[in-house]
Amino acid sequence: MRIVVKVGTSTLTYSTGRLNIRRVEALCRVLSDLKNAGNEIVLVSSGAIGMGVGKLGFPERPKDMPSKQACAAVGQCELMYVYDKLFSEHNHTAAQILLTAEDLRDETRHRNFTNTILRLLELGALPVINENDTVSTEEIAFGDNDTLGALSAVSVGADLLVILTDIDGLYTSDPRRNPDASLVPEVRELTPEIIASAGGQGSALSSGGMATKLAAARLCMEAGIDALIVNGSRPEILYEAAEGKQVGTRFVGRRTESPQGGKAT
Repeated sequence: MRIVVKVGTSTLTYSTGRLNIRRVEALCRVLSDLKNAGNEIVLVSSGAIGMGVGKLGFPERPKDMPSKQACAAVGQCELMYVYDKLFSEHNHTAAQILLTAEDLRDETRHRNFTNTILRLLELGALPVINENDTVSTEEIAFGDNDTLGALSAVSVGADLLVILTDIDGLYTSDPRRNPDASLVPEVRELTPEIIASAGGQGSALSSGGMATKLAAARLCMEAGIDALIVNGSRPEILYEAAEGKQVGTRFVGRRTESPQGGKAT
């Protein structure tokens, strides 16, 4: 399988902004093992600003744009150092790709991105994609990389997008406020009711929320790609996701119908 895994700031770091070392080590170990099994893995990683917040000593995610960009510049160095070190320990080569929204809008640049990432996969590398928050202010409000994860999945013709976050999946309402909210195991159509239940922004260090994850899921569904929203606190859940087991919320991609009425492959 070709799997795109998007991991959010809240999964990678503690509330202090400092790296959750145990979790990141587990994530890199699982992704490396999935590659060893023959899967192609693309990692779309948030965390640069969050890690920069901790390293620069900010008490919380800054509000002004220059400070966010400064945090991204500091945090991106640490983020890629960690990925390079941990993947190397499992004999895998990480490759950094920093994108802006314009790279995906412009046909030539988009094609260059797609060609590069496909060639990296052919060479056995593990691409790590992040938004270029240091030079582009648009990306900082781009949706905490959820949209980027979906666009990357569509660009490379992925079989599956897995969004690792700090919640078990999509609920009927906000479980933080409503103890009676129940997990939705599968979504085949994003109705207005489902979108309305998405709520607002995520954690204090992230910029995304369930609404951006639903938008990402929609992009994948329209391209015939399944998307999963799962809790990233236990990276081993990726094994279950890759095996097609019921975890989190699965958004089923639209398949074309065969003349006999079944799903075409």
